[in-house]
Formats: sequence, structure tokens, C-alpha cells
Amino acid sequence: MDILLVASAFNSLSQRVYAELSDQGHRVDVVLASHGPEAVRAAVRETRPDLVVAPMLKSAVPEDVWQEHTCLIVHPGPPGDRGPSSLDWAIAEGAPRWGVTVLQAEAAMDAGDVWADGSFPMPPVGKSDVYRNEVADAATAAVLQAVRRYADGSYKPRPQSDPGIRVVWRDFFRQERRRIDWEKDGTETVLCKLRGADSQPGVRDELCGREVFLHGGHPEDRLRGEPGELLATRSGAVCRATRDGAVWIPELRPRKSSGDPAPFRRPAASVLAGFPAPPGFHGMPGSSDRPYWLPEIAAPLELPPDRTTWTDIRYRQRGDIGFLTFSFPGGAMSTTHCRRLLAAYRYALSRPTSVLVLGGARDFFSNGIHLNVIEASSDPAGESWSNLNAMNDLVEAVLRTTDRLVVAALGGNAAAGGVMLALAADEVWCRTGSVLNPHYRNMGLYGSEYWTYSLPRRVGAETAERLTTEALPVSAAAAERIGLVDRLLPVPAQEFPGEVERLAAGLADDPELLTQRITAKATARHADELQRPLAEYRRTELARMRAIFFDPHAPYHALRSAFVRKLPSGSARPLAAGDAR
Repeated sequence: MDILLVASAFNSLSQRVYAELSDQGHRVDVVLASHGPEAVRAAVRETRPDLVVAPMLKSAVPEDVWQEHTCLIVHPGPPGDRGPSSLDWAIAEGAPRWGVTVLQAEAAMDAGDVWADGSFPMPPVGKSDVYRNEVADAATAAVLQAVRRYADGSYKPRPQSDPGIRVVWRDFFRQERRRIDWEKDGTETVLCKLRGADSQPGVRDELCGREVFLHGGHPEDRLRGEPGELLATRSGAVCRATRDGAVWIPELRPRKSSGDPAPFRRPAASVLAGFPAPPGFHGMPGSSDRPYWLPEIAAPLELPPDRTTWTDIRYRQRGDIGFLTFSFPGGAMSTTHCRRLLAAYRYALSRPTSVLVLGGARDFFSNGIHLNVIEASSDPAGESWSNLNAMNDLVEAVLRTTDRLVVAALGGNAAAGGVMLALAADEVWCRTGSVLNPHYRNMGLYGSEYWTYSLPRRVGAETAERLTTEALPVSAAAAERIGLVDRLLPVPAQEFPGEVERLAAGLADDPELLTQRITAKATARHADELQRPLAEYRRTELARMRAIFFDPHAPYHALRSAFVRKLPSGSARPLAAGDAR
């Protein structure tokens, strides 16, 4: 069928629905509702769709559109649940299970007939993580089922007046409900509030006399202080005392001001570094990375199993297998992130293993360079250059590893340089719910991280050209078909780490075959180096990227600013299969 996706943003769920509907053979076009109702009407007139699907919508479909076309809306709540903050309420109320519903658009919000639905257990993670994984799994399955039912023509959608559906209206979840009382709230309550707003909208609070929004929360088992007291920093995060413990907060967002009407999230310590010191602290110079008045408390790379604390990079070893896991907010990797991960990778190489698993956690693998940190820099061009070189150093280290087998395990989405980091490994394992964006064009970039070597080596020159110019999302299944991915793991997000460990053990169980593979990869790397050195790929790519970074008129700068500030950019023209957007 010809299907038009209407979405407020082409976010992770919209991309996944787009990719999987395309895999089913449908012709899929996309229009952004954020461009206004006239853009939606124009897209409908231009594409004349058989069906309209709205995976993520913050505004209503124009009435004349849903009256003339069947419009299926994805609601992140079970049948009968209504309101704009469904997932927020589920987390706040500690729901053990939740659901999604695909319903038909009508005048009343979320009140249309039900075409399909699904349910899932609620894991103890942040809202954005649940949304990209459990919600996305259930929503995509429900959309595919609803589309099949619509195409069949015989299915009658279930009205919400059905006695088996309990209708519950939930109001917008306002900041008043999210407010943390540091004197009274225990750690679990604080964590629940932080996790319920980790990506958007954040929890409004005050630090050092300034209003900020807190993003993300993780427990801390040892540090203690007066409720609300800032205790330490670690890898960009800050630790804050609760009534009965402490929590780590990875990111902060300053409030709007006349100087910056659209502030954005970035590492918490760097935001605090720009605030005035509390009374009693004098004489030390400021820092762009962290406030000088807070100690930096590192966590060991090999964290003991009895510790409950936050750290974004961990290493552990099981027999002949090393596991280097990392998890950065939003999948973005700053210069500091890249350098720290490279140091951890070199440590992993010093350990006596024959298999090294890179990644393996649920949710994002990597989305490449950290655009928010770059945007916040006093020298965005210079920071872009530093970040890209640090990312290249990391990817090069993986490419040059010839004494063991390296597996990249993608539990979630990956994009741009993050995809190329994965492709530097010998094998790429991917959870079936992941979406890959192996391109840079949407940010006005040529790309680096050795993509001109790794991508054609994997998929061939013609497919590499198509992927990087079309700039469209690729489902995990499609990625396997074209050679981007070696193995699909059809498991829920919560089971992904255990499945990775089981499969890695299978690799290590055949030492003779493993030795043969390691010898063959070393031989192939040597032959490739003789044909064209990695340094030449890097030099050519970086020359193109440097010209973009240091050109103040290059589209990259405006695109980056709009992206991190969540401001509209581009035209309202529909995105069709084959379009490069």
C-alpha cells in the first residue's frame, strides 16, 4: 500500500515504523506535523495514500484529513487509556505492565476505535529507554498488525465502548507532580521522578541559586550528605544527596533566558561549572568541564559486583571473554567520552582474552559525536574537530585489533559514527528492534570514522553510496540482509545482555576455529593496509570534514543548532522512499 506517516518528529519510533513498513513492501512517505496542518494536507494531496499512520503525534490530525482517510494513531498506553502523558503516569504509579494502542483518529483525543494493541512488562529504567525499546517493540508489532487488518478489509475495529475496555483519562503530567522534595523524598521516590522525565521534559529544580532541569537518575550506594547537597562529580555527572542516600544525575538543562531562549541538555558537571560557587569556596579558577568546588570521584573500570553506583563505562571478564560495556546519554560521545572509552579499550586489550565484546547493554549503542557539547562550546568548529579526531582514534584502535575477535553488540539504535564504530569490529550483533542510520548527510556532513573503508567492505561500493546519499533509517532485519549486521538477536531489551553473553561463550568454546579466524583477520588487515593504508582513508575523510567544520557558512552549523535545540529545520515537503533527508 501507499502509506503516509504523519509525525511531530522523525524520532526513533517513527524511524522504526518507517523502516519496518518499508521492509513489508509498502511505499512509505513522511510528513512532519510540526510544519503545520497545511503541510499535512499538502502531503495527503501529493501522495494520495491508502492509509495514514501517526507513530508519534503531539498535535491533532486535521479534521478534513481523518474524515476523508483512515488515520491510525499510536497511543503509548493500553486500550482505554487517554491523555497526553500516558507513559509518565505509568512510571509514576509503578505500573508493572503497560501497553500501546493503535486507534483510529476521531474528534475526541485517544477515543477512536481500536485496530490493534500490545502489552509489555515495565523495566526499572528511564522513560526514554522504555520508549525506544519496550514501547517501540509493542507499537511496531501493533502497527504492522493494524496495517494487515486494514489491508484485509474484513476486520472491524473495536469501539472503546466495548465492555472489556476501561476508559481512564489522565491529565497532562505537570512539573508540580515531578517536583522533588529533597528533605522528605527517599532515594526510590527521587529515582522514580528522575526516570519519568529523563529525556523530556526533565525535572525542574534549583542548583546554586539557578533554575535547572534534571535529566536522568541512577542510585549511589556509598556517598552521603545533607538532603539536596551536591557531593561529587564523575564523568560529567553530579551526585546529589537524598534523605536516605544519593543519586547520580548525568545531565542538566538550564532554564530559558534572554541570552538563550532554547537551552539544551548537556553533561551536568559542565553546566554547573558555569554557575557561581556556593558561599565559602574561594580562590580556585573555574573549569569548562566541572565545578572546581566538587571532588571528582572515579569508579573502578572493573566494578565489584556488590557496588550499586553509576558509571558509564565498565569492563568485566568471564573466562576467555572480555566485556566492555558503555552507555552514554542519548548515545552521544563527546571528546572526553571517546578518550575515556579508548583508554578502557586499551585496558581491555591488555587482558588475556580471545573474544572482546564491545557494547552489549540495552538501548543506544552510539550516535557518534556529541552535538550538544559541540554546540555549547565557545569554539564549536574546534570542538567538532577535536571530537571527530577522538572518535577516529577509537575506531582506528578497533580496526587495528588483530590479536583477538571483536564483537560489537548493539542492544539499541546506532547512527553516523556510532554505526562505523560497530562496523570496525569483526562481527556485528544486533537486537531485532534496533534501527541503524549509517549516514551523515542529514547534519550536512561528509562523514569520517573510516566509513569509506568499513562500509564498502561490508556492503559493497554501490550499496554504501545508496545508504549514505539516501540517508534513510535501516531496520535490523534489512541491515542483516545487506551485510551491515552479522547476527540478529530476537530478544526483548531486558534479555539482550544475557543473550550476548551466551553467544559470546559459544564463540570462545571452539578455540581452534577462533585461532583460525584471528589469524585470517590479521592477514586480511595486513593485505588491506598494503593496498591502501588506514591513514590515507583518515586523511581524505578529515580533509572533507575540516572544510565543513571551519566554514562558518556551512549548513552543518545551522542544522546542528536546530537539532540540539529541537527547533524546526528544513522544508515541509514529504519524505518519500529514496529522498535524501
